[in-house]
Amino acid sequence: MKILAIDLGKSKSVACVYSVETAESRFNKVGTSPGQLHELILKVRPDRIVIEVCSAAGWVADLVETVGIELQVANTAAPAWRWSNTKRKTDRDDALRLAQLSALGQLPRVTIPKRDVRQWRALIRYRHHLVRRRTQLRNRIRALFDREGLTLPTGKQCWTNAGIAMLHEWARSLDEAPDQELWRGELACELEILQIAELLIARVEAKLDRLAEANTACQLLQSIPGVGPRLAEIVVAVLDDASRFQKGKQVGSYAGLTPRQYQSGDCDRQGRISRQGNPLLRSLLVEVSWVGLQYNPWMRAVYEQVRRGSPTRKKIAIVAVARRLLIRCWAMLRDGVPWRPPNTEPIPSRTCGVVGAH
Repeated sequence: MKILAIDLGKSKSVACVYSVETAESRFNKVGTSPGQLHELILKVRPDRIVIEVCSAAGWVADLVETVGIELQVANTAAPAWRWSNTKRKTDRDDALRLAQLSALGQLPRVTIPKRDVRQWRALIRYRHHLVRRRTQLRNRIRALFDREGLTLPTGKQCWTNAGIAMLHEWARSLDEAPDQELWRGELACELEILQIAELLIARVEAKLDRLAEANTACQLLQSIPGVGPRLAEIVVAVLDDASRFQKGKQVGSYAGLTPRQYQSGDCDRQGRISRQGNPLLRSLLVEVSWVGLQYNPWMRAVYEQVRRGSPTRKKIAIVAVARRLLIRCWAMLRDGVPWRPPNTEPIPSRTCGVVGAH
């Protein structure tokens, strides 16, 4: 069996051609471009191609699919891929290790979704990026007023139509602002950028709304009280194929919502959540869980059950709600059924009671 392991770089990549039977290896340098990688694959004609997960992994996976060769993508965040105890780490070492772990069947792997799903995920992340920039702009405007000893309305009042109109009254163009009040020119610039950010967010959200309306899985998840299009779309996009998870615990672990565990001898303790997986998915799950306490009796019941009346357990309880909400979303996607109140929902035997726990 011949394995082609490629350590992908931004402009140059190192390829290792590894023979499983003889353990012999040879190395080549190749440009990180579809054309050059395609030529290398046709020249080597491997039985399997192995790469690391990275920004280029998507188009490389598409390229490998066109030639009909098995592809394995290594999860570089897994413990088996740590280099902390090695004295040397080079691109050749990376490529050789990819090939060796693949040959031994010990390669920690991840799944590369289809191109349309990757594009969808990217647009969801871009919306989050725009929202974060909008928050930075708003904080910058508040900082301008604080610097001048002026007070703005608290909360969202400052960003309503009336609040924005009030800010424009303070603003002056840089050409018109007096030398003693140049901050008014800064305010005008920030308001102009803020307006552009608002328009871009509205444009991106309109496109995401159209995608969610055309996706039956997103519509299915929005049947949950308190779940809107933003959470539904990221759950569907990140989980992608619900059948690749066997049980609810795998889903919670995939999102990094399960606790870390340390067990040795008589010592067995659990710590904070692992925080592995998609950070935006976790943050939205927690955010929706806080809001859902007002609209979803099941979320409120889980929250109170875990909190046990202790104010110090609020964060623990809301993380538990977020994890169980994600597991229920996965079960709905897997079975293709809309939300049903827990008191009338039968517990599927194959989930071992994880999804039905409440």
